[in-house]
Amino acid sequence: MAINKINLENFTVFEKLDISFSNGINVFIGENGTGKTHIMKVIYSACQAARIDVSFSEKLVKVFKPDNLRISRLARRKPGNFRSMVVVESDAARISAEFHSKTNKWDAEVTGEAKWEKQLSSLTSTFIPAKEILSNAWNLEAAVDKNNVDFDETYIDIITSAKVDISAGKDSKERKKYLDILQNITSGKVTVENERFYLKPGSHAKIEFSLVAEGIRKIALLWQLIKNGTLEKGAVLFWDEPEANINPAHIPVMVDMLLELQRSGVQIFISTHDYVFSKYLEVKRNEKDDVIFYSLYPKENGVEVESNRYFKDLRVNAIVETFDRLLEDVFNKNLGD
Repeated sequence: MAINKINLENFTVFEKLDISFSNGINVFIGENGTGKTHIMKVIYSACQAARIDVSFSEKLVKVFKPDNLRISRLARRKPGNFRSMVVVESDAARISAEFHSKTNKWDAEVTGEAKWEKQLSSLTSTFIPAKEILSNAWNLEAAVDKNNVDFDETYIDIITSAKVDISAGKDSKERKKYLDILQNITSGKVTVENERFYLKPGSHAKIEFSLVAEGIRKIALLWQLIKNGTLEKGAVLFWDEPEANINPAHIPVMVDMLLELQRSGVQIFISTHDYVFSKYLEVKRNEKDDVIFYSLYPKENGVEVESNRYFKDLRVNAIVETFDRLLEDVFNKNLGD
């Protein structure tokens, strides 16, 4: 059951924001500080709140980690005591959280949570942070519980998702297709022993994740999430800067994989700064693929958004603007030589 809309009012960098989403792949681009990851964290918190043991407002503060876990710290900074509102909608339900600049902890006024839980009870959601974390997974949950380290909850959640082992049986034909492609890149399979992650290239050898290149670890994580059934039809995947530390030669394969997951019914939200990744999504998609690009850009009254089905047709495009400046600098330098 897809997430189809978000509304933010006086929330972090946003004065007011309304976005309708694709059921397939949603790509956020923009300069640093324009709220790309913030949007994904809000939607992810709502997806997690489909579980009866997860509160929407509490999840918001645990993935954003404001000081003293006060949701009021997520209000847009301006004078006065004003209302902030977060609304996320699916095609069957709506959940919202309202708070103000003096709200204590996560004591927001949440509405629609009961229906949201009922309608989306089977929803599975996964957030892959920009920083690879599985190589440091050993005992991380206990360290966070004791306040010895400070990670937002997306890092704890992805470790939990990656440790799931629900697919000991034979892989489906479709799943095996994905796994074989990724395994050719990583040259091995992921295995978990005593809460430690390893890459296993052969029947006996195993290599600690910390000794594997970070780009390979990120691809191995995707392999593990497909292998254990986390990324199946009806799931929602959030991936913050998937291109970070990836060998550029592997980006086309990653794009193919994401497009195939979308075709299989996985809704995907991505934040990226990368020209090659964005262009490959545009070039490799077919007419039936449901892909939308969203350009976030600063204005006098906060951040605004422009959307288009094609990356090249965005009027405000920070990635293309930077790429054009590079080409101009190269041209000018060559003329000077």
